[in-house]
Amino acid sequence: MLPGGISSRRMKLFATIILALACVSASRPAFSQEAKPTEGDFVAHNFHFRSGDVLPEVRLHYLTYGKPATDAAGQVTNAVMILHGTTGGAEGFTHATFAGVLFGPGQLLDANKYFIILPDAIGHGRSTKPSDGLRAHFPHYDYDDMVAAQHLLLAEGLKVNHLRLLIGTSMGCMQSFMWAETYPDFMDAAMPLACLPVEIAGRNRMMRKMMMDAIIGDPAYMNGDYKDEPIAGLRNAMNVFLIMTSSALQMQKDYPTREQADAFLERYMKERPQTFDANDLVYAFDASRDYNPEANLAAIKTHVMFVNSADDLINPPELGIAEREIKKVKNGKFVLLPITDQTRGHGTHSLPAVWKQYLAELLAESEH
Repeated sequence: MLPGGISSRRMKLFATIILALACVSASRPAFSQEAKPTEGDFVAHNFHFRSGDVLPEVRLHYLTYGKPATDAAGQVTNAVMILHGTTGGAEGFTHATFAGVLFGPGQLLDANKYFIILPDAIGHGRSTKPSDGLRAHFPHYDYDDMVAAQHLLLAEGLKVNHLRLLIGTSMGCMQSFMWAETYPDFMDAAMPLACLPVEIAGRNRMMRKMMMDAIIGDPAYMNGDYKDEPIAGLRNAMNVFLIMTSSALQMQKDYPTREQADAFLERYMKERPQTFDANDLVYAFDASRDYNPEANLAAIKTHVMFVNSADDLINPPELGIAEREIKKVKNGKFVLLPITDQTRGHGTHSLPAVWKQYLAELLAESEH
């Protein structure tokens, strides 16, 4: 023990964190948006869904930065997988607000040091999804199916047998807990962002069901065999989505008058529904129906840095669930980010400028 009761290990941890943050804030070239990721597709043959359905081929699209490194035993030592949220995709992590904060030279996940893997989940992005042709006849996948497919992508497609770090945002946050339970020795550290490790119930479940019901209840939906997108249903779903995922503080600052608020809403409702396929959206929200990692949280071995934001309406802090459940994780820590000018409600999960200090701490704590 050092003077003051601080262990040498703790001092080393503090020093590592301070050094990492110093590197992040030091003057350096920004992550170049011209540094395009490598794209790839892995095809899983005869993929079995938990529903009992089988597809001859399931395509898993992915992006990567950097190259894998292995130790003397052949274990990959530098792989980082980042999982996106519902209706999102890997491309969302390639922009300046994410890649530009984490993947650049000297940054916490420097692509010259780490092998960064960004998969499109089943039903999302350019991976196999209902809108590819099967529409409402597509298997009703769930999060277990998505995690199993991600594992296949790593183990068989990319030959990655270990993760240095797993980060998950929103849906990816929930899947991070599932990964840590299902494959407890596969990773050194996990950072779930913006979720709760319990069954989706209460207002969260109601939100999802309202969105699904709005689309399915639109006569133009035609049991999923629509000729044209059911725009009325999509618009109603987007009404709910906008309120639940936005930040009241930022909305008030950005649209402080009635005219500005109305103009934004009109523009949003004209553009946003056009970006979705109705079946893809229904399937994506339905996939959370049986999510519930609560019973197996004590089985998690990896270091977990669990982070939520106080202005997240989907995972509101007043529930007290995160603080209660993280106690079951042996090496788990929960951080509630206070509301600031930098937080953006549920979307704070994709703004590492707000939470990167906790990533630095996690990397230091889980270093071998």
